[in-house]
Amino acid sequence: MSRMTPFSSPLLLGFDTMEKTLERIAKGSEGYPPYNIERIRASADGSKAERLRITLAVAGFCDEDLEVTTEENQLVIRGRQSDNDGREYLHRGIAARQFQRMFVLADGMQVVSAELKNGLLSVDLIRPEPERMVRKINISVRD
Repeated sequence: MSRMTPFSSPLLLGFDTMEKTLERIAKGSEGYPPYNIERIRASADGSKAERLRITLAVAGFCDEDLEVTTEENQLVIRGRQSDNDGREYLHRGIAARQFQRMFVLADGMQVVSAELKNGLLSVDLIRPEPERMVRKINISVRD
C-alpha cells in the first residue's frame, strides 16, 4: 500500500524537497533554548524587503560558545559551554549544556547579522522582494 502525502498530486512537480523539510519539522525538537521570532517594521531607507528577527535566550553563553551558520536552506545555531573550570558546586541548578537549534529558511532568505546582548542572541534575516519575471517559451513546430 502506497503512502499518500500532501505533495503526491501529479500537478505538484519538484516539491519533494519541501516534503522532506516538512517531515524534518514534524519530528520536533527540544524546547531549549527558548526563542522568539518577530517581524521587524519597514526601515526608514524605504526597503521593501521583509525583515525577521530570531531571538534566543542564551544566558551564560559568550560569543566564543556560540556558532551561527547557514547550511543549504537551514539556519543552524549551536551553543557549546565548557565545563572544566575546576569549581566545586554545593548545588548545581544551572547546567552547562549544549544545544543546536535549526530553522528552515525559505528560498531567498538571507542572514544579515547576529548580535549577543544581555544574554539574548538576535539573528536578523531579510527576504528581498523577488523580481517579477514573465518569460515567454517558444513553441517549436515539427512537420
